[in-house]
Amino acid sequence: MSATDFASLPLAPEQLQTLAALEYHTMTPVQAESLPLMLAGRDVIAQAQTGSGKTAAFALTVLHNLNVAQYAVQALVLCPTRELAEQVAEEIRRLARSQANVKVLTLCGGVPTRDQSLSLQHGAHVIVGTPGRVLDHVSQQRLDLTQLHTLVLDEADRMLDMGFQAELDAIIEAAPVKRQTLLFSATFPPQIASLAQHLMQAPAHIEVAAIETQAPITKLFYQLSASQHGAEAVAHVLLAQQPNQAIVFCNTKREADSVFTYLHNAGFSVQALHGDMEQKDREETLLLFNNQSVRILVATDVAARGLDIKALDLVVNLGLAHDVETHTHRIGRTGRAGEAGRAISLLTTQCEYKFHLLQDTAPAPLSLQAFPDAAPTGKPAPASMATIQIQGGKKDKLRPGDIVGALTKDGGLAFEQVGKIKVQAKVAYVAVARAKAKHALALLTEDKLKGRRFRARLV
Repeated sequence: MSATDFASLPLAPEQLQTLAALEYHTMTPVQAESLPLMLAGRDVIAQAQTGSGKTAAFALTVLHNLNVAQYAVQALVLCPTRELAEQVAEEIRRLARSQANVKVLTLCGGVPTRDQSLSLQHGAHVIVGTPGRVLDHVSQQRLDLTQLHTLVLDEADRMLDMGFQAELDAIIEAAPVKRQTLLFSATFPPQIASLAQHLMQAPAHIEVAAIETQAPITKLFYQLSASQHGAEAVAHVLLAQQPNQAIVFCNTKREADSVFTYLHNAGFSVQALHGDMEQKDREETLLLFNNQSVRILVATDVAARGLDIKALDLVVNLGLAHDVETHTHRIGRTGRAGEAGRAISLLTTQCEYKFHLLQDTAPAPLSLQAFPDAAPTGKPAPASMATIQIQGGKKDKLRPGDIVGALTKDGGLAFEQVGKIKVQAKVAYVAVARAKAKHALALLTEDKLKGRRFRARLV
């Protein structure tokens, strides 16, 4: 047995069976270095990038420490954004399959406080949330942390960047002094060192290689002339590259909206994502992108970190990010899970100083090329999948298996034509092959699910 096998860890047999079923066999570097320490009860500081496997590392520790018979909040995971919190909670639930009755609750902004208060009254073992909303519940004495024994700060540097220092201090003040604290951060600036010093006990400090050393990313830099329109240049790149999925990063919301409008009018399968959008619209946009129902996402840096977007083959930067670290996180969205990626940056005349900063920190020389003159001959490709929203969810006892059954029975869709399914409290989403979308919609609306008919629509 290798030292990097999950089976080498002191985990319960049921947990190891769950890991095997999920095809988690060999630990990533951050897991191999941190898990033995965390499972032994040590406080740990881990410098790890998005996509390194850090979520599974602390999720396994949280579950290992749980006493399910004790119905109290025993673990708290703090995240900078709601999107990341939802992904972390989902990963903990996946890994908790073998443990009966583990209740994981998310507490984030964008959801009515009253609904969360009712959920808290029913109890939970693990809380995953954003600092502001968690502190709100603690301050109003709706969330009791007296039984807490595991505290996790995920993307701690990002939380400090977003101004959550006061909230973190107040939450830590309400937590027991005797606890295990795990801090994960992509960087280790002085603020993180100061935070760790006053909330951790003799922590072990580990650091793993950045993502881009784990997968090949081709980086290209093109100079735009003063007369070239940025959105037109982005369309040129997308037509020439024909990515299966890509993110186009813009520095402002206005620019993101402008690029989105241009690409949409040019026939691209595209959605925008930025901070001015309603939370439910942001979540639906990410869902469409993740289930292959949208090819291109035009985003501000709200999407640069903490979003679980896999198999992304192209990142386009319209202009350069405000700092080197943000640029690194942007291009780190591609070239993941060992797959080759490509990052193309389109530099305006205002980018000269930022480009020099990148050159100073790059391990190899960066080449700035003239933007290609030849016009691409391709056409925008449609998304491979379409998404159907069903007006029923967990509260209606609806399960993914019910939806798959309705779509595939009696000569309906082939199993491989059904994509990702997400069942929420009151609604559910299913991705289907685009060519079969209307047929799938008819199957779901004309037949019964759980003995009743549900309304459904194409998103």
